[in-house]
Amino acid sequence: MSQNSPKNVAVIGAGPAGLVAARELQREGHIVVVFERENQLGGTWIYTPHTDSDPIGVDPNRRIVHSSLYSSLRVNLPREVMGFRDYPFVATKRPNRDPRRYPGHREVLDYLNDFASDFGHIELVRFGTEVGYVGLLENGKWKVSSRKSENDDHVVFVNEEYDAVVICNGRFTEPQIADIPGIEVWPGKQIHSHNYRVPEPFRDQVCVMCHVHCSLERFNVSKLVIVVIGAATSASDISREIAEVAKEVHISSRSALSGTPKKVHGYENLWLHSMIEAVGIDGGVNFHDGSKVHADIIMHCTGYKYHFPFLETNGIVTVDDNRVGPLYKHIFPPAFAPSLSFVGMPWKLIPFPRCELQSKWIAGVLSGRISLLSKEDMIADIDAFYSSLDTSCIPKRYTHNMDFQLDYEDWLAAECGSPPPEKWRKEMFFIAREKIKTQTEIYRDQWDDDDLIIQAHQDFVQFIPELPQVQKLST
Repeated sequence: MSQNSPKNVAVIGAGPAGLVAARELQREGHIVVVFERENQLGGTWIYTPHTDSDPIGVDPNRRIVHSSLYSSLRVNLPREVMGFRDYPFVATKRPNRDPRRYPGHREVLDYLNDFASDFGHIELVRFGTEVGYVGLLENGKWKVSSRKSENDDHVVFVNEEYDAVVICNGRFTEPQIADIPGIEVWPGKQIHSHNYRVPEPFRDQVCVMCHVHCSLERFNVSKLVIVVIGAATSASDISREIAEVAKEVHISSRSALSGTPKKVHGYENLWLHSMIEAVGIDGGVNFHDGSKVHADIIMHCTGYKYHFPFLETNGIVTVDDNRVGPLYKHIFPPAFAPSLSFVGMPWKLIPFPRCELQSKWIAGVLSGRISLLSKEDMIADIDAFYSSLDTSCIPKRYTHNMDFQLDYEDWLAAECGSPPPEKWRKEMFFIAREKIKTQTEIYRDQWDDDDLIIQAHQDFVQFIPELPQVQKLST
């Protein structure tokens, strides 16, 4: 396919997806502007102690805080796996850095800042600028309306036109809440993990959100009984953390095995249950396993909704039970391809390399270097994909769940003309995922895949020649 002229491209979001999209678009010769509502880059990796004004995150008029990080969060994949393919995420000798193989969130933010600085992308970002509208014009270009608060009294509104828009606004801001029968009369309090930061508020007689201003009253109890809904890494981490300060913590999970409730090994006050059946006006929480507890707080570690409040497509692109669609390969809506695209939709994959390959594909398609299927063929592919999900009885909400499906990344790499993901990266990913399940307490600090680490470092030397001299296997 012949090369087209460079495109003016708006990238929405300066998190990992937006940063690598900007790089790949620039590499392909496009002109890029990155819109970022915060005053720093990093997206979901920016930590703040502040939280939403509504702890459960359902009030549409709430004060929204976009970070979902808790203070103690450490990554749940080894750093060798996480990094962009030609910009390895290795420990550095720089001051105040975290050399651990499974570092804390600050190390990831520092890595992203290093990435943006080394590739000269910081000057592409319009910080403190929120996109309020994206819509297609009659001339085929996209209108992007944004606002920037220059001070408390002065807001600048800007309307611009772009050849293409790449949406990279993340998926960890709009909380997904469990549907619990009886919750309207249950007298306890609810919070979503989006608004969890530290365990101290769950100690004796302390407001659940006392570390920030809020309207929750204090609990006049000796210690709190808390029910945590969820089975992902955040639910596991948070449950164990608050078990150190609460009277009891009860985890409610779809994946709970038969024989629940049962005490979690190593804890005297932490139990695993099946899903909640109903809650009552007496404060009781009834589980499908037949057990019941009287709880003060229900914490929803139940994930997030895809949310694009700025995007107007006249109903063509929708979010239906957390399925964003129709999207060809989770990226292009056929009606608007290739001028509208999404980066970062799939989950349960290795996120940074996935976003990198998606961005390479988008950039190549926009330049004309890579051919895209016809609109009709893309729709047929999407229909076949949805039909396969239905046949396998996979709920619509799991449309973008790519658990262990690394063939998606292989496909993207082939389309881009890039080498497939490294064999060691795949093996390391699978090993790490299994250890999360079987060695929950220790997997971040004990491992037995040093042979794969050596292979990774051998690959990294082409990008960091001094690596053998500056890095050893770190815990």
